[in-house]
Amino acid sequence: MVFFMKRWEQIDSVEVPGGGELVLVRRGEEFVIRADGLELMTSRVHGSEDALAEFACVPVSGRHQARVLIGGLGMGFTLAAALKFLRADARVEVAEMVPGVVKWNREHLGHLAGHPLDDPRVTLRQGDFAAMLKGGQGRYDAIMNDVDNGPQGVIVDDNNWLYSRAGLLTTYDALRPGGRFTVWSVGPDSDFTGQLRKAGFDARARGVRDSGGRKGRRHVVWVAKRKAAL
Repeated sequence: MVFFMKRWEQIDSVEVPGGGELVLVRRGEEFVIRADGLELMTSRVHGSEDALAEFACVPVSGRHQARVLIGGLGMGFTLAAALKFLRADARVEVAEMVPGVVKWNREHLGHLAGHPLDDPRVTLRQGDFAAMLKGGQGRYDAIMNDVDNGPQGVIVDDNNWLYSRAGLLTTYDALRPGGRFTVWSVGPDSDFTGQLRKAGFDARARGVRDSGGRKGRRHVVWVAKRKAAL
């Protein structure tokens, strides 16, 4: 008996502001977003995206009218997980710079994560994550960075600022005392924990599985805390 694997079907492609291209493909019930041939995310597993939200939101989940910022919409899994951990009076802002990714979530991907963009707690900001950080001093209880495959610009070179000393100091200032900052990465980076600590954070790297269990590929989530007020 011969089994034939279904081929990937390209659904759409969009240009990224500043250069590059994102492509949405599908094989059966699985969706993948690629950037210049590199797989950025898949609908097959999202345990590490869930962990990114859990590590950021659980410590602040009891705060009255908690305000949360997510950099990068992706397939909506991080947003959906954040909403699960937050109170009904929370407010979640999502910064997504690629209009096509928002369109894909509206038309093709929303069902995968339970249509989180429809939650009344969510405000979508179609724009630059960095700009929101710069204009958000003392505004957020939790910030999640899910815009790249690690602490360096992958899709847009300008994203390198997010991981620079200036970017990390700006992120620190955008948090309220005791707030949490998490960063997703496909793999380890021996220097980034130290960079977070130099910016004032109490930080550590946590290994997580993409399956959400004990099997699957190992990814990294940095968990950083802004010091509480004296």
